[in-house]
Amino acid sequence: MGFLFLLACCGVLTAQPGHGVRPERLVIRGATVVEGNGTPAAGPLDIAVENGVIVTVGRVAKQAGDVEIDGKGKYVLPGLINMHGHLHNERGGVPMDYNYVLKLWLACGITTVRDVGSPLTQALTVRAKGETGEIAAPRLFIYPMLGRVRDPGAARRRVQEIKKAGADGLKIVGTWRDTMDAALAEAHLLGLPVAHHIGVEETRAEDAIRNRVASIEHWYGIPDAAIPGGVQTFPSTYNYLNEADRFRYAGRLWREADWDRLMKLFDSMIANNVAWDPTLEIYEASRDLQRAQTQPWFRDYLHPVLEDFFRPNLENHGSYFLNWSTTDEAFWKENFQIWMRAVREFARRGGLVSIGEDAGYIYQMYGFGMIRNLELHQEAGFHPLQIVQQATLNGARVLGQEGKLGRVRAGWAADLLVVDGNPLEDFKLLYPAAANAGVKPGLVWTIKGGIPYSPPQLMREVKAMVEKARLVK
Repeated sequence: MGFLFLLACCGVLTAQPGHGVRPERLVIRGATVVEGNGTPAAGPLDIAVENGVIVTVGRVAKQAGDVEIDGKGKYVLPGLINMHGHLHNERGGVPMDYNYVLKLWLACGITTVRDVGSPLTQALTVRAKGETGEIAAPRLFIYPMLGRVRDPGAARRRVQEIKKAGADGLKIVGTWRDTMDAALAEAHLLGLPVAHHIGVEETRAEDAIRNRVASIEHWYGIPDAAIPGGVQTFPSTYNYLNEADRFRYAGRLWREADWDRLMKLFDSMIANNVAWDPTLEIYEASRDLQRAQTQPWFRDYLHPVLEDFFRPNLENHGSYFLNWSTTDEAFWKENFQIWMRAVREFARRGGLVSIGEDAGYIYQMYGFGMIRNLELHQEAGFHPLQIVQQATLNGARVLGQEGKLGRVRAGWAADLLVVDGNPLEDFKLLYPAAANAGVKPGLVWTIKGGIPYSPPQLMREVKAMVEKARLVK
């Protein structure tokens, strides 16, 4: 429950936060605040929270809380909104405790996750446990898979089933045009927003725009639609279901897109309110495999089931690094340059960019992938304030929650990060692994719905889970 100390400025007895315990009234005193809407940091400010909601944000006031956090020298920003999460409880068919994923998300400052594609019943069960406090978990917005349905009638029935079960939205992977049109028409009728992972399929970005999806995931379908003639120059031996082929030649896609055609496509996306969730980090191993395989947090926090899944094996999605070459990495480096330029231009023209990690694949750990995305968006040319907005308020907008989530503002949910240091100067402060390496942690509190969680404590729990799983293995 925390411990008591004498608060000198007020002369009252108050308490520090208890890990996982929601106080009736929490005050963060004297912090520098990044609101999340793109405006500059400001402080010192006090933030008062009651019943999981921010009630005041203002200049330092002599009003005490039941629990207080000393914000001097610290920054407060909204909790991160991961727009492409996967609540995995297995990898490659081998069981893995979903609490491993949930704790990593919270430890990395993620307070909201749009889960895209998990089994619906499992995701709903986990969400219910998180909402009652039975487990520590971010907020979950559940977008189950449409699946490869047979015909338009089946597509409509599947959407109806998903809505009836209590999902928040729908994920569509590349599909046939007639089934997509039917599914999207039903989804709009029932008020289900759609995240579209396009893939190299009959449907492309034009179909996503025409059907007014909420967001396009990753980037397949966008450069494809800007290629003169409409077909990438695949070799005659190319097999899309061979993932070594698929990802090798994905690294040569952006160079074939015509820039003027791409700009027209962007303008159409923007006019139809189609957001872009590029998930930059999930493809980073393709341009630098050695870096991806030697990330320092793997030593203590990489679950052995996930470690096995990452190893090159064409039976596992995203584990395609068989005979990966210098040439492949060179193409992917160029691919990233053009892709980053495109994302930056999309935003400059008024497009809505959000951030999601897609971790659990391609050497990316849950939570860590989200923070790496912040760094990659900075590499792409975005200002840190823009990046915070992309990772918070923009995600809330895509979810239709911009009046509740994604800002440090009175009336909004108390989803907050307390950082010892300036994350606008260094996003690495958000990585939690240093907390157990004798290094002063940057992210000292993740607050979700007014409940403070200690990232160092969460990482100790994750480490214990990993050690136990390694012994069993």
